[in-house]
Amino acid sequence: MTLTIKTLGGLTLFQNGQQLDLPRSKKTRALLAYLAMADKSFRRDHLCELFWKEPNDPRSTLRWSLSKIRPLVNQTNKERLVTNRDRVSLLTDDVFIDIQEIELKINDPFTTIQELESIGDSLAETFLDGTELPDQERYQRWLMIKRHDAVLLHARVLMRLSTHPELNATQRLKWARRRLEVEPFNPAAGTRVMTLLESLGMKEEMENLATDFAARLRSAGIAWSHKKRDEDSIDGTIRGHSNVEVEAHENQNLKQKIGFCTTQDNVRIAYASAGTGAPIVKVASWPNHIDYDWDAPVWSPLFHDLATDHRFIRYDQRGSGLSEWDVEDLSFDASVNDLKTVVDTNQLNQFTLLGIAQGAAVAIAYAVKHPQKVSHLVLFGGYAVSAGLNANENTKREKQALITLAETGWSRDNPAYRQIFSSVYIPNANTTETAWYSEFQRSTTSPENAARLLSNFDQIDVRDLLQKVTVPTLVIHSREDQQVAIGNGLQLAAQIPNAEFLSLDTSNHSLLGREPAAKVFLEAVRRFIDETP
Repeated sequence: MTLTIKTLGGLTLFQNGQQLDLPRSKKTRALLAYLAMADKSFRRDHLCELFWKEPNDPRSTLRWSLSKIRPLVNQTNKERLVTNRDRVSLLTDDVFIDIQEIELKINDPFTTIQELESIGDSLAETFLDGTELPDQERYQRWLMIKRHDAVLLHARVLMRLSTHPELNATQRLKWARRRLEVEPFNPAAGTRVMTLLESLGMKEEMENLATDFAARLRSAGIAWSHKKRDEDSIDGTIRGHSNVEVEAHENQNLKQKIGFCTTQDNVRIAYASAGTGAPIVKVASWPNHIDYDWDAPVWSPLFHDLATDHRFIRYDQRGSGLSEWDVEDLSFDASVNDLKTVVDTNQLNQFTLLGIAQGAAVAIAYAVKHPQKVSHLVLFGGYAVSAGLNANENTKREKQALITLAETGWSRDNPAYRQIFSSVYIPNANTTETAWYSEFQRSTTSPENAARLLSNFDQIDVRDLLQKVTVPTLVIHSREDQQVAIGNGLQLAAQIPNAEFLSLDTSNHSLLGREPAAKVFLEAVRRFIDETP
């Protein structure tokens, strides 16, 4: 017998397609939803504090609520509500929960247009509508976080539909408008609508929207301007508090094409290609999302610049971005094999390989194994051995604290959890860039995968491969990098035979497109590729 839990538009239960009558108690219904969404064991005291802070005997009240839930979820040969003296859990391994299935569908590149459209309509409904408990602060905070996560899912599916290659411009415009309704302060969402309006010849409406949109963002503290470059393109610009200008690049010549390939262990990897010319392959770094970071303050201007005269190829690491999230193997060897799969899928004979942060170690391993493929190796902000290996006890505790922080706070509505990472990756960012980066991090992966990836990065050690690198290598590192100290870059350059080294005058681990160091980076990479045989 199948059990279905519907969370969108209100809590509803179905058994074999037949709707069940739920308890009249709102707190009992809220408890059922909380147990189902968490899929873990809870202390009875925790549940009492969450739902019944005022009764004289909350444990008795909890027992009463559980007695109402038990006949709804248990079946003759299946006990789903598991309780003992101290703990309570609801087993949902064979339960269909709509919001969880929707997330899987959104991450699946093979989901059909019809399915995406149905999901877009479903997510317009309020998550767990009618289960609000204003007098229970902790539960209410949990509900608000979950509702915000549902809004992010809604925005993601609308983004897919507004850019879907099988839909015409009019159809894409419909979904782009709905995305802008969901994300009214997202510059990329506004720019997307204006791009489609112009492509359909609706220039007056486009200009009206640009004016209204700029006013809306100004009211939120973000100055945004819309200006025409020529008759065939539009340009959306975000200006931060220090007159930062980041283009939203809708130039048709720089549009990326997203595709998918499958690894030997049957994991789908998303990759993107833009531009023409001698290929440059960027190894997946983290956090990254090939769709979201194409038009973003961090790295995006550099990506677009390299794509003006090269075929620039990027991909999402397994467990993140548009690649498959639900994977068992997030090991270093799997990352190297993912790179090989992307290279083979794109039928590349020879190319420049760009490795950033932990992606530098992956690039080194690939270049040693396939030297005939790599014409030039560029490593930025990289390291041969992670700081977590052979660290003292204080450093190990700090590393574990960051991993725990990611696991518990990565998806929360409060950006403070992720700003710890932002402050290290881009310490010179302004408030607009930091806010964008915080939301971007949350979109890249799940809290569980964030913790697993950070743990695996702490196991990287390719020191024994450095002397085996035979391809021309350029090592670039930020002088005041707070995430990966410059000594790591010096070690790479010293131990890779004939490697060049360049330091950048910046503290940013992830380069901002507007900073002078970004221009130096681009000039160095171009010179290295052009002048090194």
